[in-house]
Amino acid sequence: MKTTFKLLALLVCQFAGHGISRAGEIFIGTASADISPKLPVALMGQFHLRIADSAETPLYAGVLAIEGREGNKGIDTAVFVSCDLVYISEKLRQELRAEVKKLLPGFNVFRIILSATHTHTAPVLENDPDESSFLYPIPGNVTTPEAYRKLFVKNVAAAIVKAWNSRKKGMVAWGMRREAVGYNRRVHYRDGTTAMYGNATTPEFQNIEGYEDHDINSLFFWNGKGRLVATNIEVACPAQEVENRYTVNADYWHPVREALKKKFGKDLVVLGWIGAAGDQSPHTIYRKQSDIRMLKLANKSRMDDIAQRVYRAATETYELVKKDTRHNVVFRHTSKILSLPMRVITAEENEASGKVSEESAALIKADPERAKDLYAKMTWFADVNKRYAAQQKVTDPTYDTEIHVLRIGDIAICTNQFELFTDFGIRMQARSKALQTIVIQLAGPGTYLPTDKAVAGGGYSAVCQSNIVGPEGGQMLVDETLKIIDTFWSATE
Repeated sequence: MKTTFKLLALLVCQFAGHGISRAGEIFIGTASADISPKLPVALMGQFHLRIADSAETPLYAGVLAIEGREGNKGIDTAVFVSCDLVYISEKLRQELRAEVKKLLPGFNVFRIILSATHTHTAPVLENDPDESSFLYPIPGNVTTPEAYRKLFVKNVAAAIVKAWNSRKKGMVAWGMRREAVGYNRRVHYRDGTTAMYGNATTPEFQNIEGYEDHDINSLFFWNGKGRLVATNIEVACPAQEVENRYTVNADYWHPVREALKKKFGKDLVVLGWIGAAGDQSPHTIYRKQSDIRMLKLANKSRMDDIAQRVYRAATETYELVKKDTRHNVVFRHTSKILSLPMRVITAEENEASGKVSEESAALIKADPERAKDLYAKMTWFADVNKRYAAQQKVTDPTYDTEIHVLRIGDIAICTNQFELFTDFGIRMQARSKALQTIVIQLAGPGTYLPTDKAVAGGGYSAVCQSNIVGPEGGQMLVDETLKIIDTFWSATE
């Protein structure tokens, strides 16, 4: 079907300058916010309802404010906020920006970039069917999504104001090290089908579907006195090692942060970024028993092992790049709304989804206790029927999504809202003109964005219920992101 691709400027957000890129000083401000919920609370990330009555770790939002200046003139800004959440709902982003706008009159709140680490042991953010397809029957005696968002907005907005108001002249360095953390979790079989976390021991097993990105990218920021104040670390693996627990947990980012603070100081702000990793996880797919044996011999958990790998990559990078700090860098930031073609729901998919939703509803009606296990499944499949009905009214349905692209010195940083399959991130990195390109996913409402190969194999994460946007939109996201990066390197500095 013919589609029309529209590229719209985000109002008051578009970077105006497209001339020569000149280096300037950077000013850095940092802060952190406790975003731990009041207990008990419903957790997001599984189909069944989980109520957490305890917390194994706090939840954290790290804030880094950056301003580029030429002399006394501010050139551009960015505020990164990394959150121990499963994703960033649109309502949460809107509410936070509205609060910051009240606290910082005149500040361009569209420069605020929220991203999630995708921990599956953090609070549910939405219970509105118009906002999310994944809903839970949350009982009345636990913290509501509305109450949690209010807590989040209050604490994170205060941290953003603190970071912005405390910015001082600083230095930056960047680098990368290779350290395996994520595994591709899609198992492909002889009959052409694919299953997430499929059985790889069967004779029908053929291969793991896609690539794994083991490069860990790190940025380091110092204040004018030479003290390290922030580090941003990107890992192409979601934070879901303990995803099935019934307790609040920031997953592997908590021990990573604790170890880095022990080394560099308790005030260090650590921002965890998840790279393109829609088809990745920290769970092993094969060689499971040998992996368990080695962990036992080392007397450590898999969480410890993951955290040590990330810590090792970051600290080894630090030791190398601290010799190459920059006071003056090119700093540019562009935000856009991309209108991507939606994945079109077929009549067959609509009918099949309706049957599953209706069956789940009937089972819940017959036994209301089953709602805790079936309600999210019911709403997830029912959302396909809503999308199908809406698509009958338009010829080329599109989905608007916010992206950010930045240049900091020799590196590019680009964001997307999706659980973006790794191949798309590799395409951006391979074709980018930047020395080093960092892809940040889940900077918005998270839905999977699969490749053509994944859609052909099917399975959770590549079926229509999982995808608002399909492979065609993924390639457009890649191409349009790269066009912006190209403009950052097209002029002589």
